[in-house]
Amino acid sequence: MSQRPDSGPPTIAAAILAGGLARRMAGENKAILRIGDRRIIDGQLALLRQVADPVFVVSERRAAFEDLGVTVAGDVIPGAGALGGIYSAILSSPHPRILVVACDMPFLTLPLLQRLTAPSDADLVIPRSTRGYEPLCATWSATCAPAIRRRIDRGLLKAALLTEDLRVEEIGPEALASCDSHGLLFVNVNTPHDYERAQELSRLKSKR
Repeated sequence: MSQRPDSGPPTIAAAILAGGLARRMAGENKAILRIGDRRIIDGQLALLRQVADPVFVVSERRAAFEDLGVTVAGDVIPGAGALGGIYSAILSSPHPRILVVACDMPFLTLPLLQRLTAPSDADLVIPRSTRGYEPLCATWSATCAPAIRRRIDRGLLKAALLTEDLRVEEIGPEALASCDSHGLLFVNVNTPHDYERAQELSRLKSKR
């Protein structure tokens, strides 16, 4: 793995956040939707296992992931949204740094994940795409937990705003472009329309 010396222990974990209610997808488990020839979560696991150990899932739907052979951690604070999922991932991690990704991102790449898990002294290593910060594909330090908990307790659940409270290392658009020649890194599947679009993008990508 890229994150550990040949003779050293693993230094980073990874978590897939799969705890959302997916109301716009009629409650469907987005992680197991198929894009191309495999489920989104299978592709994510294949990549994450190359840069982190362990890799686990954060979700209350434990039975839905029994076939994956991974640990499923529950929400520490139910109802706290994606920020609560990040908090749960940090508290469940055996390592002081954890790469967190949303379960509905089918086009992540190994170069991006290697960049996110490279050694860093920052509290948060986060991509900054043309649409802004991408907190659901970022590496968080255990030092972030108190700041996250304070925001959750105050009902401030927008994860991207946490950058105001933390030491941040940004991965900007130019660096992101080198990790993805197709420009699809942060495409996600929140609605049936998004799902159709992702399937079409996958077909086009396979033809290039």
